[in-house]
Amino acid sequence: MVTNRRKKVVKYRAHTSHGCGHHKKRRGKGSRGGKGRAGSGKRAGHKRHGIVLGQRGFLPRRSAKPINAINIGYFTEERLNKLVGEGQAVKKTDQYLVNLKKIGFDKLLSAGTINNKIIFTAAYCSQKTAEKVAAAGGKVELSEVKSEVKSEAKLNSEEHSEEP
Repeated sequence: MVTNRRKKVVKYRAHTSHGCGHHKKRRGKGSRGGKGRAGSGKRAGHKRHGIVLGQRGFLPRRSAKPINAINIGYFTEERLNKLVGEGQAVKKTDQYLVNLKKIGFDKLLSAGTINNKIIFTAAYCSQKTAEKVAAAGGKVELSEVKSEVKSEAKLNSEEHSEEP
């Protein structure tokens, strides 16, 4: 039985053009001046090519992972009830407990308004956000590792500022 499949080797025999114009135009690498960065050997500017780093690019050693942020305006009454239903938040009397890591976020930002008492647990938080949440009756708890690092940084800065 004859299969309807394209052959691996196309040598332009008999039907010479194969839909690509004249057959000599697509014969080999010479028609395009070589392969890769070949060519332009006798023209100015041949040293100006940048460093070829590869297909995926280059990351420095200290590349920080991206921080996923969410605004407090996202947490409306309906969304909080939906999160409670999905098991990603907890409701205690008149307060909601929301762990941003469970939802997939790292940082809490201050855009929007907040009307509910919510206790957030987050890795990062802006100062304005903490003020808005406190004004609504909630609070923002930073994860332990980050708060320890920040307190150590404060202690180090205070020690250096006391020296004459």
